[in-house]
Amino acid sequence: MLPFVQVMREADYNKLYDEKLNNSRKREQERERRRQERRSTPRSEAPSPRRKIKQRMFDRGMGIDLPFLLLVLVLLVIGMIMMFSASFPVAYYNMNDSYYYIKRQAIFAALGIAAMILMSVFNYNKLHKVAALFMFISWGLLVVVLLVPGDIHRWFAIGNFNVQPSEIAKFSIILFLAHWGSLYYDKMQYAKYSVLPGLVIFGITAGLLILEPHYSGIVIIAILTVLMLYVGGMKVRYLVIGAVALGLIILVLAVTGGLSYAMERMDGWGQALNYTSSSDPEMWNTTWQTRNSLYAIGSGGLFGLGLGSSRQKFLYLPEPQNDFVFAIVCEEIGLIGALIILIIFALLVWRGITLSLRSKDRFGKLLGIGLSAQIGLQVVLNILVITDWLPNTGISLPFFSYGGSSLIMLLAQMGIILSISRTANIEKQ
Repeated sequence: MLPFVQVMREADYNKLYDEKLNNSRKREQERERRRQERRSTPRSEAPSPRRKIKQRMFDRGMGIDLPFLLLVLVLLVIGMIMMFSASFPVAYYNMNDSYYYIKRQAIFAALGIAAMILMSVFNYNKLHKVAALFMFISWGLLVVVLLVPGDIHRWFAIGNFNVQPSEIAKFSIILFLAHWGSLYYDKMQYAKYSVLPGLVIFGITAGLLILEPHYSGIVIIAILTVLMLYVGGMKVRYLVIGAVALGLIILVLAVTGGLSYAMERMDGWGQALNYTSSSDPEMWNTTWQTRNSLYAIGSGGLFGLGLGSSRQKFLYLPEPQNDFVFAIVCEEIGLIGALIILIIFALLVWRGITLSLRSKDRFGKLLGIGLSAQIGLQVVLNILVITDWLPNTGISLPFFSYGGSSLIMLLAQMGIILSISRTANIEKQ
């Protein structure tokens, strides 16, 4: 029995040794095959994981959405050209320098582009933590501007640069409500999570703007607040209740004289072309700007008088470089040119909202939609003002109207949308 057991053991040992030897040979053959493949494969065809990531990011414009960026730059360039064309007569007359406004606007544009680039590579989710801080800072600036001497308090100077706190307040409200809506999205159907915070944020901001006074800013902020609450999940019935309450508040303020400045701005609304003589000197002067805006738009016709050929900018239309710059646009490049610009604006808003909806988180969606909607809202309101469909109020045209605070804040906000697009595109890959 013992010899048989010995033979069996030796057989098992030999079998185990053969299996180990075969496995070792297979592993060596597999390693050799891989070495041969690496030698035969060109380096460019087998990039490292890091190289793959770099190539993907480069193909996507570093993750940034190139169509949106190009739309922003196109509007900025066209806006600079048209602002210069509209401003050089009044700049020469008032400042003795035809290039006064365009030189300052170029500086603002450079600062804005730098802010846009910085924000485009910044993680927008970090803004989540500072949303409330931004809101308090904007309120603080709205208080500071009230200390400036004069009847109207909309700007305060820092050196040669004027800061307009209402521009910061617009962004702050969008940022805070995007932050709030993303935190309490599942509870926004309840009034204490939607109506109550909306009323508090809007009420404080609007109260400070009334003291400036800056009623056009209140209108924009009111619409943005309603929009952000609605896309954040607030029920429609609360919007109806809020509209009724707002109407009652406006009625009370109008009766008590709290809207005297606003009522003065409504004088002559819709009647600019009715006062074509000096028979009523007061109304003639009141409707002067709107009337010359309509003259400029009507003079442009279908194709315009030609770039630089506007007549109304020669001291007929007051401050054509600001809120009424689009009237000069219509006069110089006509209805066709104006429609092309409006189409570019529409594409920018559509692209911004589309990119925002691709965001991987609710905060990015709400923030991007709010920032994109602000552009569309201001464009629509500005066009309605220069065509006398709305009372003459200070609503600037994005990328076109002269102003440092507006342009820098606007381009920085475009950088945030680019940041949202960058993370959305990388996530999509």
